[in-house]
Amino acid sequence: MNTPNFVILYVDSPERSGAFYGALLGRQPVETSPTFVLFVLDNGFKLGLWSRHTVEPSAAAAGGGAELVFALDRPDAVDAAHTDWAGRGLTILQTPTDMDFGRTFVALDPDKHRLRVYWLNDGEQANGEQANGEQK
Repeated sequence: MNTPNFVILYVDSPERSGAFYGALLGRQPVETSPTFVLFVLDNGFKLGLWSRHTVEPSAAAAGGGAELVFALDRPDAVDAAHTDWAGRGLTILQTPTDMDFGRTFVALDPDKHRLRVYWLNDGEQANGEQANGEQK
């Protein structure tokens, strides 16, 4: 089966959301237009921001129905990311919390899409490898 490598979020203003994600991801978009912004990350994953006013076919989806997830290597990195994002003014929906899977927090982007940051406590690293170097 094919592996998904591209997520599109429907946003109110691609320009505003592009600036938000550019600062959050520490990179410039590879494509920018009045209705669409595209980021390509180091691992090849693509994040598109499409104007909810021009997407075809039209979509009724709003933010909050899914999560964009960021895996980190250590539990203290979750706390550091929380401090950084709160300092940038992101709305924090859930402060750093230890849950059954590991340490996590949730923030919101300008369109109320949920951004989850986490560290798994089962030994899995952010790159999907086990601590012993094997793929999960």
